[in-house]
Amino acid sequence: MARRKRIKSLRDLDLGPPQIELSTQTKRRISIVILLTTGILMLLSLFDLAGTLGVYLNSFLTILFGSLRWYLPLVLIAIGYFLLRPTKFLFRTTNVIGLIIFIFAFNGLVHLTFHQDDLLPAAQAGLGGGYLGLILAFSFFKLMGFWAAAVVSLALSVIGLSLLFDVLMPTEEEKEISRFKFLLSRFNEFLAKRQMEKAVARREKNQENGLNRSEPEPIFSSRTVEVEQQGVVKAPKMVSEEERESKQLDLGITKFKKTKIDLPLDLLDGKTTIPDGGDLKSNKMIIQKTLANFGIEAEMGDAQVGPTVTQYTLKPAEGVKLSRITGLVDNLALALAAHPIRIEAPIPGRALVGIEVPNQATALVPLKEILASDQFKNRKSNLTVALGKDVMGRPWLAELDRMPHLLIAGATGSGKSVCINSIILSLLFQGGPGDLKLILVDPKRVELPIYNNIPHLLTPVITDVKKTINALRWAIKEMEKRFDVLSAAHQRNIASYNHAAAEKMPYLVIVIDELADLMAAAGAEVEAAIVRLAQMSRAVGIHLVLATQRPSVDVLTGLIKANITSRVAFSVASLVDSRTILDMSGAEKLLGRGDMLYISAEISKPKRLQGAYASDDEIKRVINHLKERAEPDYLEEVVEKQQPTFGDHVFESSDEDSDPLLPEAKEVITQAKKASASLLQRRLRIGYARAARILDLLEQQGFIGPGEGAKPREILTNGLIGKMDENHNEEIDDLTESGDDESSETENNN
Repeated sequence: MARRKRIKSLRDLDLGPPQIELSTQTKRRISIVILLTTGILMLLSLFDLAGTLGVYLNSFLTILFGSLRWYLPLVLIAIGYFLLRPTKFLFRTTNVIGLIIFIFAFNGLVHLTFHQDDLLPAAQAGLGGGYLGLILAFSFFKLMGFWAAAVVSLALSVIGLSLLFDVLMPTEEEKEISRFKFLLSRFNEFLAKRQMEKAVARREKNQENGLNRSEPEPIFSSRTVEVEQQGVVKAPKMVSEEERESKQLDLGITKFKKTKIDLPLDLLDGKTTIPDGGDLKSNKMIIQKTLANFGIEAEMGDAQVGPTVTQYTLKPAEGVKLSRITGLVDNLALALAAHPIRIEAPIPGRALVGIEVPNQATALVPLKEILASDQFKNRKSNLTVALGKDVMGRPWLAELDRMPHLLIAGATGSGKSVCINSIILSLLFQGGPGDLKLILVDPKRVELPIYNNIPHLLTPVITDVKKTINALRWAIKEMEKRFDVLSAAHQRNIASYNHAAAEKMPYLVIVIDELADLMAAAGAEVEAAIVRLAQMSRAVGIHLVLATQRPSVDVLTGLIKANITSRVAFSVASLVDSRTILDMSGAEKLLGRGDMLYISAEISKPKRLQGAYASDDEIKRVINHLKERAEPDYLEEVVEKQQPTFGDHVFESSDEDSDPLLPEAKEVITQAKKASASLLQRRLRIGYARAARILDLLEQQGFIGPGEGAKPREILTNGLIGKMDENHNEEIDDLTESGDDESSETENNN
């Protein structure tokens, strides 16, 4: 029996020839070597310098090309040279078709012109265009005569050359059209700049403080960056209103260098493994038998082996409640000796129930495989992120501009950081530094600092809480400025603006790796900023990617979840955590190591995926490639201390030691001779949180005592009164002494 099983397993093995996978760059190099070698050998054979092989080559070329055998080696050498410079010349299928058309047409034209009376004997003698020329010349000559055949052959030769080089000299009319388009784009840029100046002036006029401050302009504007100044871009200095207006046209609107960087997929590894779903037929029988033991009749369907789990489909009999099937999860896990098992009832879009059983051997999903797929090549947006593969092995992509924000949560080691790296790499493979800007926040200082000094960053990777709050404030100001620009240009969103404007806005993606740490340090400020951005920033191209390993309600608050509907849940410890992330169960049954549930506003039920994987070596290769091509163009004002963008107290940083209402609060407390939050709420007409903050500040200053439950705080003014009494007594003593001295002097005089 064991021998039969061994033979059966050997039959199942794939003993075919091994498949050799070569990268695109390697294939290009091999093609170049073959073309250049063949061309040089043919050229040497024409001069009898290639030995016996050259004799055969010369005879072969003479039969096919006749007297024109000399230009084929030159064409092959030229093609090899062009392939050496892919940035200058890209050899495509149309070029190959053009080469074939030109060879037949030109050889036929020469053969027809010089040997119209002896077409066949000339080809046999190796004259004219050879047998290739004979094919076209003989056909055209018999069909339409000499002159018509010559004209058609000449036309085909020109068409072949056009397809071969794919470049035609522009006509005078095309030159005029090009000049007109250039002038029109310059005019549109001028109008956009004037509208931006008016919007900025109008906003500054409405400011309450009235300070003449030159704020940093939006990051899509057209301030030229010198080639020598490739370090940090400093914020503009404080200038007067007249000086600012006089320099407005010189500075223009800020812009970043439009550096185009091509990232080849060869930087990534495509190694993958094959998943093992076990004995599929046996598992089907076990599932059907287990359901039958509980009185549930079902017809088994197919089985899809995915990277992590195998999905067995079944169609229950009529009248069977799905809740009865989902209630047998533990029984099925016991029968299959597999844990955990997830039941999807029903499968979206299909009248079937899916039972997902863990594979005996899982498979990695390389990021390169997703980026090389047809789905990614045919993407509609350059903010498409590669999430992974579903249970059927299909690549799963998501468009960040349609999400428009993403929340990632899961336990430690479940795959959050790998998912973030895959998202960042997906974006880097689509947009250059002029089209995409990143702000990366990593309080743990472990995962994201590796991306420092890539040209897409607006600022070095942020690891400090205060700088993070400043960056979020800056993002809100940037959002407001972009809205002003869109309003002035009469455009609805960034896509329509970039389509119409000469100077495009870059998209801005803010990635926060550990949200729980920020919420613990400055929860009110961080939550207020995230909610503000999540509500409004989609139209102006600002997107958030938030990740946390502690999916609790004090981190993923109701406001944050209400404004971020696209979420990724990795393996969590309990059902409560799953409901905190997804508002439903399921994440507690995941396997970890990239196994995820993805939900968005576009899909009704969570989609189970195996996340795309990129190793540390792959990430380093991509980062080094970017660093070699361009340098970062940092903005210092991103992490500098920002003024609050709205009057709410929750967006003021925690290190503020004053409040505009502090003097009034002292006066109110002194008059009322008591200190409480409710008193400040009524008298100053503020919220409870701000009133409590003012009480804390007064306690730090020693004006009031600490809180004692429900009792009012004690007013600590004894020290001040005591000092006043001491000063008063000293003044009385001085007056008394001076009076005694005067009286003694009077007595002496008398």
